[in-house]
Amino acid sequence: MIIGVPKEVKDHESRVGVTPAGVKALVEAGHKVLVEQKAGVLSAMPDDEYQNAGAEIVGSAHDVWRLADLVVKVKEPVDKEYRHFREGLVLFTYLHLAPLQELTDALLEKKVTGIAYETVRDRAGALPLLTPMSEVAGRLSVQVGAEYLTKEHGGRGLLLGGVPGVPPASVCIIGGGIVGTNAAKIALGMGAKVTLVDLNLNRLRELDDIFNGRVFTMASNSYNIERATREADLLIGGVLIPGAAAPKIVTRTMVEKMKKGAVIVDVAIDQGGCIETAHPTTHSDPSYEVNGVVHYCVTNMPAAVPNTSTLALTNATFPYVMKLAKRGAKAAIAEDKGIAEGVNTHEGVLTYEAVAAAQKREWKSVADLV
Repeated sequence: MIIGVPKEVKDHESRVGVTPAGVKALVEAGHKVLVEQKAGVLSAMPDDEYQNAGAEIVGSAHDVWRLADLVVKVKEPVDKEYRHFREGLVLFTYLHLAPLQELTDALLEKKVTGIAYETVRDRAGALPLLTPMSEVAGRLSVQVGAEYLTKEHGGRGLLLGGVPGVPPASVCIIGGGIVGTNAAKIALGMGAKVTLVDLNLNRLRELDDIFNGRVFTMASNSYNIERATREADLLIGGVLIPGAAAPKIVTRTMVEKMKKGAVIVDVAIDQGGCIETAHPTTHSDPSYEVNGVVHYCVTNMPAAVPNTSTLALTNATFPYVMKLAKRGAKAAIAEDKGIAEGVNTHEGVLTYEAVAAAQKREWKSVADLV
C-alpha cells in the first residue's frame, strides 16, 4: 500500500501524522511511504530523518494526496484540501465532523472513506486515539489559563498558586474525563484551588479518591454550575460526547455573572464547545472577550507543543495505521469493530449516528456496507 503523509495546513498546526520510526516500520513491512517536504520539521523531525527511515520526500501536497491509497493526517482537512479528495481514498485523521457540515459534504460527494481518530474504540470501549491529545490539551489548558490570567493578556492579574498570605486562584473544571483529570493534576500542582464538576457521581467518587480529597467535587446541575462559574477565576470546559456536538453546559447568562478578567479555556471547542459564548479561534488569534471574560478557544491546542503531541499521538495511532496498510481498509473495518466505530463516511454514505444527529442527516451502519 502507498501511505501519504501531507504537511498540515491548519493555522499553526505543527504536528505530523507519522514519525520516522513509523515510516521505518511501514517500509520494513513492504509498504511505500510518501512524506511531503517539511511535513515534520515543526515537530523536530526533519526530512533527512524520514529519508533515512525509507520515506520518499515529495515536493507537493497534491502529489501526496494523488498517489496515496491511505492518507494519514492529524487535523481535519480545511477547505483548500477538499480538492484533493477522490473516490477510493482512505483518510485517517481527526475529523470532528459534527459541527463541520461543509467537510462532511465534501467527503460524501467524493466518496472518501473517512476514519476519525476521535471515534475509534478499543476492546474496552475506550477512545484510545482521543486520549493522548486529551491528556495534552487538559494539561495545557491550565498553562494557557495561567498565562491569560496575567494583566498583559486581559486577565485579573492573578498568580494561579498565589503566595504566602495571598490566596490562590480558583479553577473550575467542567467534566471529569481525561481532559478534566489532567487539568486538575496541573492546577493542583501549581497550587490552585480546584473544583471539578461532573454528572456521573461514581466518577466524582473516583476523582475524590484519586486526588485524596484535595479537589472539590460537585454534581453537575444548573444551580451548582452557576455557583462554581461565578466563583471561578479560570474556567476549563472539558465535556465530551464521542463524535457528537458538545452540549452547552455553561450558558451565556452564567458567563455574564463571572468575574471581570476571569478566563475561559474551552477544550471542547473542536466539537462545538461546551460554553455558549465560545467560538473557534486559532493560534494566530487565540482569544477574545465577552462581558469582560477572556475566552481562549483554539481548536488545535496540542499543536503548541508539537514534539510532545506528535509522539503521544502516533504512539496510539500507529498500530491502526499498520493494520489498515496490512489488511486494506475494507478488511480492517470488517475485522476490527474498533476501527469500524471510527468510520464516519464510507463511499458516499454517512456512517456515524452522532454526526447524523448533529447535522440532521440520514446514516447507515458501516457494518451494512463492507
